[in-house]
Amino acid sequence: MNEAFFRLGIFLILFALLGLAETFFPRRPLQVDKTRRWQGNLGLLVVDVLAQRLTLGAIVFSAAVLAHNKHWGLLHSIDLPAPITAILTLLILDAAIYLQHVATHRVPLFWRFHRVHHADLDVDLTTGLRFHPIEILLSAFYKAAIVLALGADPLVVLIYEALLSAFSLFTHSNVALPPTWDRFLRFVVCTPDMHRRHHSIVRDETDSNYGNILSFWDKLGRSYFEAPRLGHDAVVLGLAEEREAARLHLGRLLLMPFTGASRPR
Repeated sequence: MNEAFFRLGIFLILFALLGLAETFFPRRPLQVDKTRRWQGNLGLLVVDVLAQRLTLGAIVFSAAVLAHNKHWGLLHSIDLPAPITAILTLLILDAAIYLQHVATHRVPLFWRFHRVHHADLDVDLTTGLRFHPIEILLSAFYKAAIVLALGADPLVVLIYEALLSAFSLFTHSNVALPPTWDRFLRFVVCTPDMHRRHHSIVRDETDSNYGNILSFWDKLGRSYFEAPRLGHDAVVLGLAEEREAARLHLGRLLLMPFTGASRPR
């Protein structure tokens, strides 16, 4: 199975569907010119893809293939049915990504790179693509290490990586889900209304609702909150120190981690 084409196919289909949903069923009006924002966000995506493919490549999937062929990792020493092993792998990977996300907010060096994601003045599906390339590479190393330690099955890793990308688009999308749908879905998974609080300009709201796919990590970690204090329509998104849309172009986003102070604790 070609890892790149599998993930690309899912990405393109979901991007198109969510883009249409945002157009016809927007959750809140956008505050900034969409063309300007999308140039920066999609520009970062192109840089991220090139940076990873020209350096690490598909390191997470390759780590899974290596562990599978060499019989490395914890799961190779435990005799469990294949479906149980797959579910356990998905749970561990998602918990690891939750912890990684918490660390990007609490470790000043990591926040320098993660703040590029939070500097978006609106939140829509392209915000889910807005990550600094160094953060992408660090994340890939981290996930590869987890996969090697687990001895995760390559197919399960491929499925998780596709789900992670899909949920990054979904949870950042500006789609108005019916309230009953949102309440039902967030019993298990993260939703756009759940994640929007995480992009609030208010710091204690930013430091909440870290989940990527499953919502119960936030509940277990006591970082779960229902909604922004001001509600979804009135909440101000982005960072307090980055309010000029004209300055948030691709070049500035790439340089942002190396300018200004890291986040104080």
